[in-house]
Amino acid sequence: MFYITAVMLGTCLALMALGIFLTMKIFKIPDITTDGSYTLGAVVSAILLTKGYNSLAVLPIVIISGALAGIATGLVHTRLKIDALLAGILVMTALYSINLTMLGRSNVPLLAVANIFQQVAMFGNSNINELVIAGVLLIIVVAILVYVLHTDFGIAMRATGDSSTMTTALGINNNTMKTIGFAIGNALTATSGFLVAQYQAFTDINMGIGIVITGLGAVLIGDALQQLFKLRSITSQIIMVIVGSVVFQLVLAFTLSIGIDPNLLKLVTASTVLGIVAITRLRKQSS
Repeated sequence: MFYITAVMLGTCLALMALGIFLTMKIFKIPDITTDGSYTLGAVVSAILLTKGYNSLAVLPIVIISGALAGIATGLVHTRLKIDALLAGILVMTALYSINLTMLGRSNVPLLAVANIFQQVAMFGNSNINELVIAGVLLIIVVAILVYVLHTDFGIAMRATGDSSTMTTALGINNNTMKTIGFAIGNALTATSGFLVAQYQAFTDINMGIGIVITGLGAVLIGDALQQLFKLRSITSQIIMVIVGSVVFQLVLAFTLSIGIDPNLLKLVTASTVLGIVAITRLRKQSS
């Protein structure tokens, strides 16, 4: 049971990991807005679902809300010239109050509402149905993301992260590119919150605290796998991030299955990420 849940959570959280991948690996910017925009996606989902809205109709609103959070961080960073890390922290802090105000209380159960996994029932087995729906949505997002990153616009985004001086000389507006990157990244993160809230059947105001570490762990595992198999294309990098997300959740599931106290789960998460970073750095030094 631990492992089935881990694979499902890894699939849902892969969208958030892709958002972190976009800002951290493409633009070389650490975006802490993730903690707030992840909860924002869950909060918007809870509010609209409890009012009777169809989950498929809620999804575009969740995507827009996440994008707006990313745009806010992008504008604070690019227009006010505030460090990206601090800009993300400021917006994340503001989102906590916004989320709490919109939700009205710290926790909202979603057991009584029809979620996306119930509305799109393709299989009789609920576990298989949930995994397939999350997987299909993930495949659609990955296909769109891969397509966008291979267009002229996507290449300009990637070039902005690699050399902002060069892109400026080519007439590309780096500030606009970064802001769009923040918007896409946080839209993906909010969508992840949308899925997880419905999978776990509740939205909690604190569910996003530390979630950036989970996403970072997935990206780092994906990076390690990419180096191990000597993969270079942007498509393979995206796929490895998804694999990293599932692997990371399986590692956490294993720690729970062997009897580790759930109260220590955050410690295990931080230690796992630290271990991945340390191994990656040591390998680079030895090579």
